[in-house]
Amino acid sequence: MEEKHFGPVWFIPGENKGRYPYCHSIYIEEAKILIDPSSDRKRLLELKNENGVKEIWLSHWHEDHFMHLDLFDEIPLCMMAADAHPLSDLEILLDAYGIDEKFKNDWRSVLNSTFHFKPRKPSRFLKEDEWLDLGSTKVKIINAAGHTPGHMALFFEAPQLLFMGDYDLSKFGPWYGDVNSSIEKTISSVNKVRTIPAKIWLTSHEKGIFEQEPGELWDQYCDVIKIREQKLLDLLQTPRTIEQIIDACIIYRKKREPRFFFEFGEKVHMKKHLTKLINEGIVSWDAEKYAIKT
Repeated sequence: MEEKHFGPVWFIPGENKGRYPYCHSIYIEEAKILIDPSSDRKRLLELKNENGVKEIWLSHWHEDHFMHLDLFDEIPLCMMAADAHPLSDLEILLDAYGIDEKFKNDWRSVLNSTFHFKPRKPSRFLKEDEWLDLGSTKVKIINAAGHTPGHMALFFEAPQLLFMGDYDLSKFGPWYGDVNSSIEKTISSVNKVRTIPAKIWLTSHEKGIFEQEPGELWDQYCDVIKIREQKLLDLLQTPRTIEQIIDACIIYRKKREPRFFFEFGEKVHMKKHLTKLINEGIVSWDAEKYAIKT
């Protein structure tokens, strides 16, 4: 995957095609703003030393977006206020994910070693619907909550480019497993950004660049949520414990390693769906097992 420039907006591809634990970065040439420094450590150092970086923006607080933030300790950090708290402390970050106590040591280790976590506080907050003049372009801050409470998209007036962050239109589908993530808001935000009159669409992972309207990919992306939910409902024709639901591997399709990552992902997503289905009166829980409500 190659770096590509769209006027003042540079697409910096992440290692391994921007797949987790990497993401694609965005660099705004004249303003010297770097967005989501988790692409390629060597290239980010080059940008810092040769082009200059005046501000770091985070689309949201997840570790695969701040992995190389440690290279920019002295540079101001900006993001939406709703996502700032998890970055203030490692234990707060773990709690924001909803990590089980049995897996916390594994997560502490990987967040320190792989993602170079250091507590950070933003220098300023980016505000919803704010237009910022970056010199050669203007950018609108778009609240795209759901993935996280302060997940943002960015619309660059020139060249009519929309950066959608982690709404990546991948076959895997959306992530909405954090304590404060929301299935409903995720769907609402995807439907919101798809109406923006862009000519170029950039995402944080996988393909990364769409130079034609994504078309049916919008619906296929949100349909993943429906497919997951239907598989869960089919499973609950027989009452199941949360452990049995996790073992069904609805999210990842088969058991994978490391367990602390994949078992966690299965559990938090299934809990979101179970809560939704209970609130809708479709599923019941008897303090041991979940089942279709009769």
